[in-house]
Amino acid sequence: MRTFDLSPLFRSTVGFDHLARMLDAAARLDDQTVSYPPYNIEKLDEDHYRITMAVAGFAEGDLELTAQGQTLVITGRAQKDEANTAQLLHRGIAGRSFERRFELAETIRVTGASLVNGLLHVDLVREVPEAMKPRTIAITGKPAEQPKVIENKAA
Repeated sequence: MRTFDLSPLFRSTVGFDHLARMLDAAARLDDQTVSYPPYNIEKLDEDHYRITMAVAGFAEGDLELTAQGQTLVITGRAQKDEANTAQLLHRGIAGRSFERRFELAETIRVTGASLVNGLLHVDLVREVPEAMKPRTIAITGKPAEQPKVIENKAA
């Protein structure tokens, strides 16, 4: 795997240190961590998203969702089924514990979660603050007023 030195980029920017942390974390992931449990990220419309994660064998009590800052953490803790004493000849349904982290944009908020037929659905919405929305500037026929000079020290 290649490593990239992004330090020249961050020498001339301010406030993008979280981007450096995200890139560093992405570079440290291994393929085994990325593959379990499988998930989809869907864009439902302009402002609504959904993360769908296959969590077969997990009950609602086995799953925990935590949103803190810009990070969504989904944790699954596998419960040992001691009542089932059958000898497995093949285990194709993984039931191991996991922790999956998603970095969310500042404008993304988690609105809810549901577990249906072994699929965990996490609904997200983009809420853009009024100050960040585009606004139209009216064009008038007269020029803007010049600022008034209170003191003139050019004497």
